[in-house]
Amino acid sequence: MSSTGPAEAPDAPRPPVHVPVLLDRITELLAPACAAPGAVLVDMTLGLAGHSLALLDAHPGLRLIGLDRDPDARAEAARRIAAAGHTDRVTLVPAVFDELPDVLDRLGVPEVQAVLFDLGVSSLQLDRPDRGFSYSADAPLDMRMNPERGRTAAEIVNTYPAKELARVLRVYGEERFASRIAAAIERERAREPFTSTARLADLVRDAIPAATRRTGGHPAKRTFQALRIEVNDELGVLERALPAAIEALAVGGRIAVITFHSLEDRIVKQTLAEGATDHTPHGMPVPLPEHGPVLRLLTRGGEAATDDEVAANSRAASARVRAAERIRRAA
Repeated sequence: MSSTGPAEAPDAPRPPVHVPVLLDRITELLAPACAAPGAVLVDMTLGLAGHSLALLDAHPGLRLIGLDRDPDARAEAARRIAAAGHTDRVTLVPAVFDELPDVLDRLGVPEVQAVLFDLGVSSLQLDRPDRGFSYSADAPLDMRMNPERGRTAAEIVNTYPAKELARVLRVYGEERFASRIAAAIERERAREPFTSTARLADLVRDAIPAATRRTGGHPAKRTFQALRIEVNDELGVLERALPAAIEALAVGGRIAVITFHSLEDRIVKQTLAEGATDHTPHGMPVPLPEHGPVLRLLTRGGEAATDDEVAANSRAASARVRAAERIRRAA
């Protein structure tokens, strides 16, 4: 296995057994592209490599390029790939997925046959309380997918003006009580800066009306989602990466995207729908081939996990997958 980054630490903590979301559906959707001779799969969000390992097992000629900004994830993925005996077909790259064009250029790969996005926070990040992604355990208020770069959630909570903080919570967390939470944060940080997940989660719970707290899961869920998205520029990265991934696909290549909330899914839906639309100018008597669709949609809307999968893996409950096939090169 080659890597364009530094060697991964062999003694990284081992996470629990990983259950990839929508595994059977992803392997089914990407199989025709991954079975092509010399096929290259780009896993844009490698995580613990669950989907990629299944595809490598199923397609002996498949080559994998795995991107992940998280060094802990790359280390664990490298261990799992080595244990499965696929090291000679894998290249791991320390990169955010909107860097795809530069990554492919450096590797001398002009086009690929399959692209997979598994968005949101990874199982590794959720299962490591010290990373600060979870409100269920007290930890430093961090939330960076690359813990070596960028601002932390604590910096955002302690420095954003209340109006801007409310905007982040309202837009990225779809939080109805964003202004109340932001005002409470502003009051409390003046007394003492926020450094821990537990203190923030407690404040959010207290800021939300008691009647609302009784439904909809943990009261801090939406606030933590919003801060994580802001810390990692998740939606901006996705908006830049999707068109680049489609452009990298060979004709007959396939893209599959797993989302976990409506903000991500809306971006994916709109991007794939745009690629699957005929853009022949209005008034022309017949469709013009050079303005025809470049994609064919492979899913009907955002497909959800089955009841059995959700029962076996609660993280699949909010997952949706959309997929498309490239049917021509752009003019």
